[in-house]
Amino acid sequence: MAHTVMMVFGTRPEAIKMAPLARVLREWPGIDLHICSTGQHREMLEQVLTAFGLTVDQDLKVMTQNQTLNGLSRDLLDKLDKAYEQVKPDIVLVHGDTTTSFIAGLAAFHRHIPIGHVEAGLRTGNLQQPWPEEANRRLTGVLADLHFAPTTKCRDNLLREGVPLEHIEVTGNTVIDALLWMRKHLEEAHWQPAADSPLAALVDGQRMVLITGHRRENFGAGFERICLALAELALRYPDVQFVYPVHLNPQVQKAVYSVLSGRDNIHLVAPQDYQHFVWLMNRAHIILTDSGGVQEEAPALGKPVLVLRKVTERPSALEGGTVKLVGTLTERIVRETSQLLDDPEAYARMARVHTPFGDGHASEHIAKRLERWFEERDTSRDDA
Repeated sequence: MAHTVMMVFGTRPEAIKMAPLARVLREWPGIDLHICSTGQHREMLEQVLTAFGLTVDQDLKVMTQNQTLNGLSRDLLDKLDKAYEQVKPDIVLVHGDTTTSFIAGLAAFHRHIPIGHVEAGLRTGNLQQPWPEEANRRLTGVLADLHFAPTTKCRDNLLREGVPLEHIEVTGNTVIDALLWMRKHLEEAHWQPAADSPLAALVDGQRMVLITGHRRENFGAGFERICLALAELALRYPDVQFVYPVHLNPQVQKAVYSVLSGRDNIHLVAPQDYQHFVWLMNRAHIILTDSGGVQEEAPALGKPVLVLRKVTERPSALEGGTVKLVGTLTERIVRETSQLLDDPEAYARMARVHTPFGDGHASEHIAKRLERWFEERDTSRDDA
């Protein structure tokens, strides 16, 4: 008898990290996978699914103009409750630290549906950093029945919070699965951006700094300081290309375009699909980001990462020496980036492959644990 696994996600980062798991579960014996999209990042999400050859089984279409987190939560809770009633999953899989993950977990809990939390156990210890992600991740962890922890540090965080060891599986992070699969795909195809892509204008052999930024705690003054730092760096280093795929959030767009538009060596481009973004990371000299996933991906490619945040829930990245927290103060961002651009020895210390987040087989590890979990449940029911 097949067991129904319902996978719920709605944002681009969730889709990237769940896609390799979905590909594995689609082919796993005894599992019937149902993919449910809540649809927050519709255009970017569809790009990811296309890249991995996936389609959703259900689209809840919850996103509306100027939606608040409370409004999103209300709509998610209602629509997911109806979706669970229709699908009747044996387990719901959620990912990471989004509002979707927490509300999907809450809706499942209310229906006595077990929950599997992928990328469980990351912690900063500060509910305001990152906000609201730290709370989402912790609250999801309270509700989850299975915790798929990417590292032993994450496992230890969960144990300190009282999660039984038998409910935790250290798997590595599925984002490494996605990254390595896509890089291999691009290399085998000798893939390059199309001639009409803005990335085709990048000069071969010229150093490139890749920037991403979208965290809510940086909205306002934080993004303004980041943009001022980028403007100063572009002026100091006219021979360096700065590429910024600008997130679609209006608060990010306003800050970035008001400060950085019209500068010859700053390329403000639309959010890139996963093929293009992996190509950019692989080509980058340095990466500046406030993204959690990039802190895991870039070290696996040997790229130095400066994190535009005050804290990180990924201390394993910091310990390897390839990732450094620099915050959002203009002066420090300029200083740290300049050191990497000017000092070959400082650059070499950070520009090396470091992979604390798994071997690229996290999805298989998760599938095997799900298989055992179903067997244990079926056996206990037979014995009852």
